[in-house]
Amino acid sequence: MSLCVEMRDKLLFFFVLSPLLLIFSSKALHCNAAADTISAGQSLTANQTIVSKGGDFELGFFTPGKSLKHYLGIWYTKTYGQSRTVIWVANRDEPIIDLSSSELKLLENGNLVILNESKASIWSTNSTSTASNSLELILGDDGNLVLRNRLNPSVVIWQSFDHLTDTWIPGAKLKYDKRSKRAVKLISWKNSEDPSPGLFSLELTSDSEFVIIWNRSRQYWTSGVWDGQGFSLVPEMKSRSTFNYSFTSNENESYITYYLYDKNMRARLKVDLSGQVKQFLSLEATKEWNLVLSKPLSPCNVYTYCGPFGCCNNVEDSSCQCLQGFKEKSPQDLNLGDPSGGCVRKTPLLCRKKDKFLLMSSMKAPVNPVPSAVDSSANCQSACLNNCSCNAYLYNSTGCSLWYGDLLNIQQLDNGGDELYIRVAPSEVSSSKKESIYRPVTLGAIAGTLVLLGLVLVAIWLWGKRGSVETPNAVEGSLVAFTYRDLKNASKNFSEIVGSGAFGSVFKGILPDSTLIAVKKLEGISQGEKQFRSEVSTIGLIQHANLVRLRGFCCEGNKRMIVYDFMPNRSLNTHLFHQKDSNVLSWNIRYQIAIGIARGIAYLHDECRDYIIHCDIKPENILLDADFTPKVADFGLAKLVCREFSRVVTTMRGTIGYMAPEWSSGVAITTKADVYSFGMMLFEIISGRRNLKQSKDGKAWFFPTWAANKVISEGQPVLSILDSKLEGNADVEELTRAFRVACWCIQEEAVQRPSMGQVVQILKGLLEANPPPIQSYLQSLVENEKTENFFSE
Repeated sequence: MSLCVEMRDKLLFFFVLSPLLLIFSSKALHCNAAADTISAGQSLTANQTIVSKGGDFELGFFTPGKSLKHYLGIWYTKTYGQSRTVIWVANRDEPIIDLSSSELKLLENGNLVILNESKASIWSTNSTSTASNSLELILGDDGNLVLRNRLNPSVVIWQSFDHLTDTWIPGAKLKYDKRSKRAVKLISWKNSEDPSPGLFSLELTSDSEFVIIWNRSRQYWTSGVWDGQGFSLVPEMKSRSTFNYSFTSNENESYITYYLYDKNMRARLKVDLSGQVKQFLSLEATKEWNLVLSKPLSPCNVYTYCGPFGCCNNVEDSSCQCLQGFKEKSPQDLNLGDPSGGCVRKTPLLCRKKDKFLLMSSMKAPVNPVPSAVDSSANCQSACLNNCSCNAYLYNSTGCSLWYGDLLNIQQLDNGGDELYIRVAPSEVSSSKKESIYRPVTLGAIAGTLVLLGLVLVAIWLWGKRGSVETPNAVEGSLVAFTYRDLKNASKNFSEIVGSGAFGSVFKGILPDSTLIAVKKLEGISQGEKQFRSEVSTIGLIQHANLVRLRGFCCEGNKRMIVYDFMPNRSLNTHLFHQKDSNVLSWNIRYQIAIGIARGIAYLHDECRDYIIHCDIKPENILLDADFTPKVADFGLAKLVCREFSRVVTTMRGTIGYMAPEWSSGVAITTKADVYSFGMMLFEIISGRRNLKQSKDGKAWFFPTWAANKVISEGQPVLSILDSKLEGNADVEELTRAFRVACWCIQEEAVQRPSMGQVVQILKGLLEANPPPIQSYLQSLVENEKTENFFSE
């Protein structure tokens, strides 16, 4: 009888209790399930996740870096780079300490909550619904986490796209609500291990422009307004070959959204820890994120990027350095990508007359100066010494400026800038000699400047008396307005031609004071005299160590000329293509030339008040001074000659091998067209030959395809594509960087090319360049060519 009872109990358990346990266990998701939804009453715990139907996105708990705190987030399932790419975080301000006892739960009333180890809610959607039995949380293939009615999916109760964190992905809206007058903001992480809201945010304003704001209070970058195709100050957005940006405005809201034309690509835009907005693009095949947009270009242009008393080095690597006499306030935060803590004094000030000043040259002055009505550098120094809160002073042509409290936004510049005096304790000055030199040096500099000015005035007066220039030259800004007769005499009736290009021929000349000049006779000018003078004056204001300096111009009737400093080593093409082996440029010189050219073009693209697209980057337009420092020439001339873009396209097609594909496709031309041209020229710097070569049998050889096939497809060493005249004498690491940069620069899609600022950083070794793909249109050429030695005659 007992045996029958035992068998009865087992059968009862199997047929009745087991299904009940199965039902209850279904309330928790299995960690290995490929589900993309959570239903009302279900929860997500510990290592459990849900994955979007297409497999691109995953929702679950994660731990950033070496942190001991846990967060609920969404990330890409694919391996894009070394670490997990998180695009959204729920509990940014309330991390979980004990993950094993915490859970994400969809309550029966329609509220989605995160419960900590004490079962207290630390994050919630604050949503409710009467359709509790029909609720579901679904992770879409677009990366949007949606709480909706399962029976009527169009009824959305809550979605993550309305609560973006630091990242904007295709399909999501960055919007401004006109009713509440509030914007959806992207806010940076605090550091690489802390996703709580940081200092920097991106938002759309009521004036329909993007702005980046520091500490929710100060704007330091703007995109410009939407002009129908893109934002006026972000020309990269106007390329329609990869991204499709859309702007919508109605009585309730304004918003921007974007999509990718190629479904095999992935994209994301984020507010970085550096305070820059960065956009990344990845191909399905490579699964590597490539940076395609960075605004502002340099972190040094981010407001207070280096924090109090921190100096951003704009010359080398845009890194933060403490001023002399200061030390890092929080090295740990700095190692996590957050330099905002800045620096603190090593030694406290003694105040009053006992403190000293250290001179820092070529500096961009801190923000928030306080003017002082004193009339000399010595009195300016005294004014600062007399107030213990004064930490720096500067005296220049505009007068005396003092800084009280923290010094913010200091930059070390490449050229120009001011002499800034930093107040320090006496012990920070290394010797008594250094203590006593500042005032004598200042007085000596003033006296020397006065003497030099007197000599310059005398020289100008004597030069004006010379018979070769019969009429005094009018001066426009810093430019000399030459007469036609002046330049005709200086160039010996334009007898010695030294170059020619799309905009005219160049002649060598010499001024009465023996200064060598280059005179360019411009062709195709259709502007009036006033507009021409205005445009030339604008070009004359552009000065950089790697740009040719404009000395003056001539404007008499239809005779229009511009005058440059003469470059004794002529143009780059004469050294690459026409030089004897005994005078071949070494690899070190070539590499420094490449960096210099990139810096000059980057300045045109990003540092000028109105960005300039050169439109004709090639070796003939790169001039070399006596020290082989490269100078980019002919910048701004496309605008100066006042041609329509269609006319420029026709002209540029005459320069075979440097034209970006978009010139013939009808899409908007951006700075990325110059990037393409630079890449083509960089291949020629590597090879020492023209990219395009005609063999004896009439077959055309194209070096970039040959080189890409050799190194990428065949796995040959990068030295195999180097100019044979160098006999393998090159730094392999530098050559590899140059090759990769060149390949990325000539990508068919403009958005995949780096900016020139990024090119500079890669060539300097400050950024890594991923191995490049072979472009499909180049690959087709490779497949139709033999892999013979490109250098064989």
